[in-house]
Amino acid sequence: MNSKSNDTKSNWRTEELLKKSQSFSPELSKSISLKYLLNLADAEWVHIAPGKVVVTNNARTWLYQPSFHESRDCFTQPMKYFGSTIAIRQLLDGAIAAAKFSISSSVRPPALTSERWVWRLAGLYHQTHSIPQLMEKASQGFTKVGCKNLAQWASQKACEEKGHDLLALQDIQSLKYDAEEVVKTLVPPAAIALINYLTRSVQDLDPIDCVGYVYTMERLALGIDRKYIQKIEALLPSGTSATRCLRVHSNIGADAEHVEETIEMLAGLTSEKLSRIAVACYETALLCFSHPNAGYISNKELQQILSSLKST
Repeated sequence: MNSKSNDTKSNWRTEELLKKSQSFSPELSKSISLKYLLNLADAEWVHIAPGKVVVTNNARTWLYQPSFHESRDCFTQPMKYFGSTIAIRQLLDGAIAAAKFSISSSVRPPALTSERWVWRLAGLYHQTHSIPQLMEKASQGFTKVGCKNLAQWASQKACEEKGHDLLALQDIQSLKYDAEEVVKTLVPPAAIALINYLTRSVQDLDPIDCVGYVYTMERLALGIDRKYIQKIEALLPSGTSATRCLRVHSNIGADAEHVEETIEMLAGLTSEKLSRIAVACYETALLCFSHPNAGYISNKELQQILSSLKST
């Protein structure tokens, strides 16, 4: 892989996006916005939720939360124009970051173990299994509404995602479990919530929300680097190869190129469609960052379940 590609992936790392947390801190959004009010010529913004506006200009990107008394504030008005691909990328990344910082940080997921990695692999299976079929449906929907470029993009995504569910099964099998039984038994709620969101999106008369879903998932995948993959492999039994699916969905896979391609495609869309995509990015990211309502499955329960699913 050439150095240019590696540089691109480094710039796209999620950690770099989230390091600018002060940009999205609610208590700072007011002062930050006022600071840049005099420089609106190059400002662009998008509403991602009631009372939440992602704003970007040449200097930075931030979350603005207008008060009840600011009805005349220009940022409370719909955005009529989207400019460069850089601005589009900053707005969509800003929507993802805003979701991250809207989730309570007081809850921490359990420490990763080899058993919990099987749980995550089951989630990856359920997230990837239906993607080709759903993206083909999205392609058909885009064709019906006359969006040829989006139809081609969705059909390409369907092709790119084929077989990724099989990688997850192979990873589970490598850990000496009956992979088919594991994915029948372990159905992580987070994975189902994500795939249900995508399913609703592609069933819409205009399936544009699926673009935000895909962008968010591929964008977040770029935060998974070789060091993280090696950390997981160190937890697993010697001689196993159980990170195939993760590698494909990481910054050592093709997602960096996919993200760039999607951004280039978005530059030709209307502001209305781009606004919907930004909202979908925010909503998808909320699902990714949210903690389970019923809490995390315990180590004991997971071990008991997996003990009966060992391959013979």
